[in-house]
Amino acid sequence: MATAGWSTFDHGADIGIRGWGASLEGAFAQAAVALMSLMDGSWERVQPQQSFELQVTSYDVEGLFVAWINGLLAEAELRKMVFCSFVPTIAGTTLSATVWGEPVAVREHEWGVEVKGATFSELFAGRQNDGWAAQCVVDV
Repeated sequence: MATAGWSTFDHGADIGIRGWGASLEGAFAQAAVALMSLMDGSWERVQPQQSFELQVTSYDVEGLFVAWINGLLAEAELRKMVFCSFVPTIAGTTLSATVWGEPVAVREHEWGVEVKGATFSELFAGRQNDGWAAQCVVDV
C-alpha cells in the first residue's frame, strides 16, 4: 500500500472517501482528491491557478481528518473554487496545508454530487499495512 491512491465506496445513501500513501499527509491529500472527484466529474482538468493556506485542528488524528475534509468543503463554497492539489503538513493535532485550484467560473465543470460534510462513520486515519490510510463517509 505504500504507493499513493484514492477511492470512493458506497455507504447506503451516502458515499465514502478513502486515501492512502506512504505518509499520513499523503493519505489525507489523496482522500481530498477522492472528495473532489465526487464534487466535480472533470476534476482532472482543474488547473492550479490560485492557492490558499488552510489550517485545522482537532483532538486526535481521526478528528483532524474530518476537520480537513469539512475545511475543504467550506473553502470550496466560500471561495467558489474547485481544487486539484493538496500539500498538507501535520504536527500533532494541527494540519496546515497549501491548496491549489481554480475558480468555478473559469470553465464549465461537470458537477457531480453535492457533498454536505464529512461524518464520523467508517472513520479511520492511521497506519495500515505498509503505509497510511484515511477514510470517512461524506453526507451527500
